[in-house]
Amino acid sequence: MKMNTLLLSSALALTSVFTVSAHADNTTRVAAASALGSVAGTAIGKNMGGNTGATIGAALGGAGGAAVASDRRNRTDSAIGGAIGGGAGYTVGKSMGGTNGGYVGSALGAAGGAALGNKISKDKNYNNSSRKYKKHRRHR
Repeated sequence: MKMNTLLLSSALALTSVFTVSAHADNTTRVAAASALGSVAGTAIGKNMGGNTGATIGAALGGAGGAAVASDRRNRTDSAIGGAIGGGAGYTVGKSMGGTNGGYVGSALGAAGGAALGNKISKDKNYNNSSRKYKKHRRHR
């Protein structure tokens, strides 16, 4: 029964990611992919290594999902945010709501972390490009 629920949830989440990616902006796509990767990583990690494996799986899945969905310039920061958010979200969710709380926490943490990392990277790139323009501008 649990396996059927997990497969149905994964199929539903995967479908929603493709639907969201068709109409969403980059940050939303990164957050959705990171959440899906984190939940999948949590499930696989929990089967392989218990709670510690689930935490590591949530971090790796969140980072992988964010890296796949993000732009080349924003990939590293999005992956770091997804990894930290996924691991921390699973830990907090597990302590508050058990196994199901861990899954929800890993999804929300990875989505928030990846979105925040993506936004920070975009802001950093914008500031660097405007500085470059000001640096080479001729003063009279």
